[in-house]
Amino acid sequence: MLSLLAKKFIRDPDNVRDASTRSAWGTLCGIIGICLNFLLFCGKAAAGFITGSIAVTADAFNNLSDAGSSIVTLVGFRLGEKKPDPGHPFGHGRMEYISALIVSVAIITMGFELAMSSIEKIIDGGSADFSVLSVVILAASILVKLYMCFYNRRIGKKIDSAAMRATATDSLSDAAATSAVLAALIISAVFHINIDGWAGAAVSLLIIFAGISSIRETVSLLLGQPPSAELISQVKAIVSAHPEAVGIHDMVIHDYGPGRMMISLHVEVPGNKDIFELHDAIDTMEGEIRRTMGCEAVIHMDPVVTDDETVNDAKRRTAEALHAIDPSLSMHDFRMVSGPTHSNLIFDVVVPFSNSRSDEEVELLVKEAVRNIDPTWFAVIKVEKDLSGGMECK
Repeated sequence: MLSLLAKKFIRDPDNVRDASTRSAWGTLCGIIGICLNFLLFCGKAAAGFITGSIAVTADAFNNLSDAGSSIVTLVGFRLGEKKPDPGHPFGHGRMEYISALIVSVAIITMGFELAMSSIEKIIDGGSADFSVLSVVILAASILVKLYMCFYNRRIGKKIDSAAMRATATDSLSDAAATSAVLAALIISAVFHINIDGWAGAAVSLLIIFAGISSIRETVSLLLGQPPSAELISQVKAIVSAHPEAVGIHDMVIHDYGPGRMMISLHVEVPGNKDIFELHDAIDTMEGEIRRTMGCEAVIHMDPVVTDDETVNDAKRRTAEALHAIDPSLSMHDFRMVSGPTHSNLIFDVVVPFSNSRSDEEVELLVKEAVRNIDPTWFAVIKVEKDLSGGMECK
């Protein structure tokens, strides 16, 4: 159904790098979600009224809150599509993350409200009446929610949308919650055991857990995450294809919302080459990243010595010494300044966040290791964290 609607209402459904296409997908999925959730609310509310089940009624209002969440997601896509303006020069793409956060908070709030209602039902007692119609409505609801989870997850992956992934998670938890309600209704009828309140409590816990999972993902996006291994590989492939690039490091992703990324990185180039030719090569790399990956790139050019065997040997031996200290350590921007009595080895040491040593400890260990290679060598280093999340580009 979704594919047929997409062909009818989305001009170029496969061009997901285009902001208008992403917004069209989000709008279409949001409208479908609103309609389906409202129909489920009406059906479950009727079933809850017929059976007098707090669990069924709670599940109905959970679907009503989902319809509201779909509206929030829809608004988030619309606001995120707005063009950059003087107050927001990088666009409004993060509104999609904010809408996902609102959806997650709404899920958790509804979960707590349902938990309170279920506890009251457990304390007060009272059983639910069995109805074949209610069973049919709940079974159909499970199938609908599984379908919603499937298409939200598929489209969320297709357009890289945190809001739609949050909606998919919510739909899956709803399917599990409704399954628990259906099981409780059948068990109560067959074994005459009143577990309606307990089933409602189980539903509320599933809803709360889904909300917490979604909020963690969304907050992580808002706070900033390291670039993915796939993205690093893409950038490395583009840059490394140019013979002027002899090393890549300090890659940082600035995420202003889906399709609105900026990449900054340092590229080491031979110091003996013509500066204008190197600058032209850097411009070409930036242009290829922009065309291929759909994001802006700013490349800092680091000239390094590549044709001095003494420097190359010192660099190789220093890298081996770092690896002996800790295989996770790496270095870049290596320079060697030789004098009559000693030589200064100047470079940056990259330490992953997972490393338990302090920067001061790492600095002392590296300086000692360099002196052990050659007593006339002195390390002048800067210790920095690996902003690529353990995927330092060498």
